[in-house]
Amino acid sequence: MPSLLTRRRLLQIGVAAPFVTRALAQATFDYEVVVIGAGAAGIAAGRTLQRLGKSFVVLEARNRVGGRVFTDTSLGEGFDAGAIYIHWAETNPWREIAQSLGVATLDSSSVPGSFRLFQNGETIQRTNPRAYERLSERFDPDIAPVPDEPMTVRVAGDGADALRAVSTLARMALGEEAERVSALDYARLWSGDDLLVPEGYGTLVTRAARELPVRLNTIVRAIDWSGQGVTVVTDQGRLRAGAAIITVPVGVLRAEGIRFTPRLPDATLRGLEGLGMGALTKIALRFDGARFGVPEGTDLWDVAGPRATFDFECWPFDRNLVVAVFGGDHARDIVRMGEAAAVDLALSRFAQIAGADARKAFLGGRLAGWSLDPFSQGSYSHALPGHADARALLAMPVGERLFFAGEATGGENFGGAMTVGGAFLAGEAAARAV
Repeated sequence: MPSLLTRRRLLQIGVAAPFVTRALAQATFDYEVVVIGAGAAGIAAGRTLQRLGKSFVVLEARNRVGGRVFTDTSLGEGFDAGAIYIHWAETNPWREIAQSLGVATLDSSSVPGSFRLFQNGETIQRTNPRAYERLSERFDPDIAPVPDEPMTVRVAGDGADALRAVSTLARMALGEEAERVSALDYARLWSGDDLLVPEGYGTLVTRAARELPVRLNTIVRAIDWSGQGVTVVTDQGRLRAGAAIITVPVGVLRAEGIRFTPRLPDATLRGLEGLGMGALTKIALRFDGARFGVPEGTDLWDVAGPRATFDFECWPFDRNLVVAVFGGDHARDIVRMGEAAAVDLALSRFAQIAGADARKAFLGGRLAGWSLDPFSQGSYSHALPGHADARALLAMPVGERLFFAGEATGGENFGGAMTVGGAFLAGEAAARAV
């Protein structure tokens, strides 16, 4: 007859006690892993855990997946309110995911377009185009080592034109003032071909999450990792898991949107303290079909002051939309005005260039103000000067059961931070580590 081994007998034998202890502990868990955040990193973690046959759930505070990758269709024609490019497409996992899901992509270099520069509605010329060209040399580690210093200091010896150029680059590409960004952190970004998703990058990311167990409208308030596993406290109740993969943006973590018990280790806190969040912002303006003589794909840059610049991207994918892109403190000030005032300001600036008929043809606008979004508190991360190691510190596992992942931890090994591809690879790596 089969032998019935009691736990006491197993303890006497001595070889199986650790297994029994672990099994009893796991029996108290709701899941092996809880993933917090259903942006690109959370989706990547979920897809990886699913392939590995792990029990898990993804908790998302918003009423949708995708995080800061969001195709907004509220104006009747869609625009990417957050990320838009599949950067360094040669190695970016989203290229293959798009192919597997049948989502079309387009090489950005094949999109028609032109560039025109204005100041208060009047055409102006760039003072020194060479200043912009030299920036790539200043931040190329293959040419010379790039110090962990402010981007402005890196070009301080190149004259006023170079300083204006790097300030515009940081504000319009990173969403931050150049003096607050580590030159070394910027230099670590990978480069390569960029793809566009006509259907919307957010649409692609949403489809990638279709088969995952995601709980929407579930805000995580606290994580207790004092005992075995983790206890996650949400506004919908609490659950227990063996480990947590935390993919919420740095802005939320810095604002202590999630309380940790016990407090996070000093190294993790140093990582958070060394990272800031930019304010790259978009305002979409919809028109009734009038184009005001502006060809599709034209970028109209309006410079009203040293820190007040709009890039009006006109008629993307032949849609009746103009998307104003701007960043830095200028963007933070506008977002604080509220949507109605912000949209009216962008429309006024555009009408200075396109003419008074723009107001007559205007149908509505939408503000994507990430800097005041409670679930992001910024567009994406950057390392502060002197803190180029911050991403690596944040990526270190905590207590073998807390794993931080996202665009903020997508450093050099993952194609550079601040990208959806980097976030995906970081989330995938965290799931494997768990």
